[in-house]
Amino acid sequence: MRLKGLAAAGLLAACAMGAVAEEMSVRADEAADAAMVPVAKKEAECRPGFGCVTSLPLPRFVSLKGEEGNARRGPGLTHRIDWVFTRPGMPLMITAEYEHWRRVEDQDGAGGWVHYALLSGTRTVIVTLDMAELRDAPDTGAEVVAQAEMGVIARVLECQPDWCRISADGEKGWVQKTALWGVEPGEVIE
Repeated sequence: MRLKGLAAAGLLAACAMGAVAEEMSVRADEAADAAMVPVAKKEAECRPGFGCVTSLPLPRFVSLKGEEGNARRGPGLTHRIDWVFTRPGMPLMITAEYEHWRRVEDQDGAGGWVHYALLSGTRTVIVTLDMAELRDAPDTGAEVVAQAEMGVIARVLECQPDWCRISADGEKGWVQKTALWGVEPGEVIE
């Protein structure tokens, strides 16, 4: 008789647990549905050409903050590292955003997802023309004050539609944008 009582009690407990589990499942489904609404709403609020996380324009240029930065296959530490950027200050172009991650590309199109903490808003450029001339004014007739080799990374001081004033290794001067990567044609930086 005692076995029958325990079996009945076990059956009642199992039924009660099943009811609780079912209610928890319904609540979880409701919570998931509620959680999906803000995500869908947020995606709907994203404007074309702007990041959904920062609302800043895409694509846009930034620079590598430290000595190196890992570019991963996807936005998260669990994704494999495809590329390692090793030039401090190198310009990178952000093409997408996801939470704390930014998809970036270098001048050759190599890149991946980088944590935003590894990036800086400081604008830099890389010289793409061998022996690019730095001039004392934004004019092809202005005096040449220095020359920069291809691959030199320089800090952007200001830009006009066709020229940028840059600084590299203590030298400052104006360079035509066609000799630089890291600024958009026609972009003005003050």
